[in-house]
Amino acid sequence: MFDKLEADIVVMQETKIQRKDLQDDMVLVHGWDVYFSLPKHKKGYSGVAIYTRSSKCCPIRAEEGVTGVLCPPNLSVKFRDLPSDQQIGGYPRPGQLSSTLDELTLDSEGRCVILEFPAFVLIGVYTPATRDETRTEFREGWIDALDVRVRNLVAMGKQVFLCGDLNIIRSELDTAGLAEQLRKEIMTLDDFYSTPTRRFFNQLVFGGRVIGERDDGREEPVLWDICREFHPSRPGMYTCWETRKNARPGNFGSRIDYVLCSSGIKDWFIDSNIQEGLLGSDHCPVYATLDDTVSRDGVKVNLLDIMNPADMFKDGQRLRAWATKDLLPTSAKLIPEFDKRRSIRDMFFKKPAPPKSDLPMPKVNANETSTPTGATSSIPSASPTDRSESNTGPEMQTSSRVSTISNSPPAVPKRQAEAPTTSNRPQKKTKATRSRESSAKTGSGPAQRSLMGFFKPKTPDTNPNKGDDTNNKATPGQSGAPSEGQVAPQGEKEVGEPVETPNLKSWPGENLKAGGESSGKVFDPIESKESWSKLLGKRRVPKCEHGEDCQIQTTKKAGINCGRSFFSCSRPLGPTGRKEEGTEFRCGTFIWSSDWNGRQ
Repeated sequence: MFDKLEADIVVMQETKIQRKDLQDDMVLVHGWDVYFSLPKHKKGYSGVAIYTRSSKCCPIRAEEGVTGVLCPPNLSVKFRDLPSDQQIGGYPRPGQLSSTLDELTLDSEGRCVILEFPAFVLIGVYTPATRDETRTEFREGWIDALDVRVRNLVAMGKQVFLCGDLNIIRSELDTAGLAEQLRKEIMTLDDFYSTPTRRFFNQLVFGGRVIGERDDGREEPVLWDICREFHPSRPGMYTCWETRKNARPGNFGSRIDYVLCSSGIKDWFIDSNIQEGLLGSDHCPVYATLDDTVSRDGVKVNLLDIMNPADMFKDGQRLRAWATKDLLPTSAKLIPEFDKRRSIRDMFFKKPAPPKSDLPMPKVNANETSTPTGATSSIPSASPTDRSESNTGPEMQTSSRVSTISNSPPAVPKRQAEAPTTSNRPQKKTKATRSRESSAKTGSGPAQRSLMGFFKPKTPDTNPNKGDDTNNKATPGQSGAPSEGQVAPQGEKEVGEPVETPNLKSWPGENLKAGGESSGKVFDPIESKESWSKLLGKRRVPKCEHGEDCQIQTTKKAGINCGRSFFSCSRPLGPTGRKEEGTEFRCGTFIWSSDWNGRQ
């Protein structure tokens, strides 16, 4: 989804989840951080989430709620009572709110997330909708609190970017069939503009139509309707359609989703529009695009410098990488259920911590290994996708250098093996006993081949008497006898037969034969890694007419092709709702997946 939206900040409304419903794919999104505002009491209701791409923007403060009366995680202090350097600010002061509702009640439904960047304060909201008269007081009280918070932030000198589902139709240009609706409700156009919530909104934005005198404290507008500024007279620019009437195909809807900004950053935006071609909801996305270089206090600065902490970027160049220390207390990644969780990628690409031991390490030479009894080793295997995406990083090289430590149990003394039992009843064999009996049969410890043996070149057999069974039975110390620490390949029961054995000291830089002589060929992990990448490389996707990667889709229409996958242009459909040629919208590229060999 994030790749399709091509955004660095994604604000979602009406998530309709509780904390217990959060899952790994919602919180542990690779390369992204997320902040939630969830309902405190109602189940499956309301909810706001803001995702930020860690490589492009990192907030310096984060809060939940519009009034500041909620508390940060694991603290009993309200956001508004934190030290001044930890506050976003702009909280409603006593007497500013006209509603009689308690502030804690206004923020109990999970309707607001506020992030502060050095550039501006981002407010993501989901405003209460008009349902019935029982919700009128709450709706008006919440919008009043939002209006006060925005104006207070602007008065502090901070820039504000407000976006989300406001559930308010600003003017007659923003809804379909208004004349018929007013006729049915016996209302005039002035009555339409005089409804309390619409009046609040039009007093907040520049160019809003206000009937009569402005309210006290709202004498001046403070925000710009960015999308309308780029399309001042465009009709039918709707963002919501009624699904019960299937009103979307005919574009019979309303514009109730907005992106608004204060005057200080209005010139930073180079584009804003709706994406009516993206389906999946009764709403469509609204976006605004910031320029890479903006003017701040009369000085041209790179946007990355002021969308991150001061020590992270300079002149658009990264000074340090994003780290877990940059997580804010309200980040969902710090929720106990997800904190310090390791993803499947970390298991393969992060360096394991060196083992700590108070005992001195045993000395290892070219022919001898010493390990604790019962030691085991596991060899992880990565998925093809992970290999292809990260096969050039140093972490992959580290994780590919896996050595197995073979441990031979001590031999059972003959007298102990032949000792008679005190009972005629058959004795139950333990796991250790069965292991010793298996070792005694093979005569060479656990019949297990190490990973190294699959990569080392086979040493040519220089023993001219190999065919002679008498000469083949070498004793320890003779040429060709396996040294201590060597392991015979599975199925080979000849004790004296020479075998290929990895040596821990020489792994992976060089391989040594028994006796310490160099084999002449160095094992190259890079060469092995490239071989695996060719075999398990990520499948490439074709390009569309725009020269961009296609997206893969599945046919759902009933027929002989139902269930078949195909590639098509990833751009949204244009206003016509059809594929277009030579435009910025979706082109006519169509390729069956079965006809495309992406590895050629």
